[in-house]
Amino acid sequence: MDVQSKIDLVRKGSVLEVLTEDELKLLFETNSHPSHYIGFEISGKVHLGTGLCTALKIKDFVDAGIKPTIFLADYHAYINGKLGGDLEKIQTVAKGYFKSAMFASLLCAGLDEEQASRVRFVLGSELYAKLGNDYWKDVMAVSKDTTMKRMLRCTTIMGRTESDALPASAFLYPAMQCADIWALEADIAHAGMDQRKVHVLAREWAEKAKKKKPVAVHGALLSGLLGPGRMDPNASEDDKMIAGKMSKSNPDSCIFIHDSPDEISRKLKKAYCPEKNVEDNPVVQMAETF
Repeated sequence: MDVQSKIDLVRKGSVLEVLTEDELKLLFETNSHPSHYIGFEISGKVHLGTGLCTALKIKDFVDAGIKPTIFLADYHAYINGKLGGDLEKIQTVAKGYFKSAMFASLLCAGLDEEQASRVRFVLGSELYAKLGNDYWKDVMAVSKDTTMKRMLRCTTIMGRTESDALPASAFLYPAMQCADIWALEADIAHAGMDQRKVHVLAREWAEKAKKKKPVAVHGALLSGLLGPGRMDPNASEDDKMIAGKMSKSNPDSCIFIHDSPDEISRKLKKAYCPEKNVEDNPVVQMAETF
């Protein structure tokens, strides 16, 4: 496959941005099988945005010759208070349910079992134990070279607004996510647009530290079924994006990969879908995505 065809596969579908396409072109010209990663907090059932959207994009990456990794971010979930802040429970769910659910999503997206088995799953805490001080040294270096104000802006990657009351540990979260990229030796960092700020930070810091600078691929977030609702007109774009995305915290706002046909039908009948209005319309968005 030629380089332009590979770039087209990366840009296919819901991808909104590649930072930068010139760097992606050079990457493919110099590396036939670059490495990729996408990370997930472990926080409950897998819905279409987490599962099928990700799996469809990973299939495009596999077709382009990219070696994918799904990062099971257990420490990040712990910092963010997911699953009651029970680290042992988070790790059990990550290695059992979540890994199995994402593997099933890969099969649904069109990968065969042999292809899906080549997608690497990495548990954060196990990677950190293996790397030891080399990992935490990068975390400290990013923290040292980043202002508190910028780190606060980056905490929106946790699904929080800048006005939320956050624990002090939240300020480590963006630095850890930057260090994850180098710990995984990822050539491509892949996520929704809500992760853009931390990828920009990682790219900037990589230049300063003379580390591998990742190409960043950002996709659209799948909108929640209940629509934008009542939104503060003065809210930041990040806050609007977070509030409007499909979220497992409100089961009626999302479709889980386990939902029965009857349950899916019930949710879609209640979904926000104003006549002749495609803006922020989750039903239209799903039709276009799937």
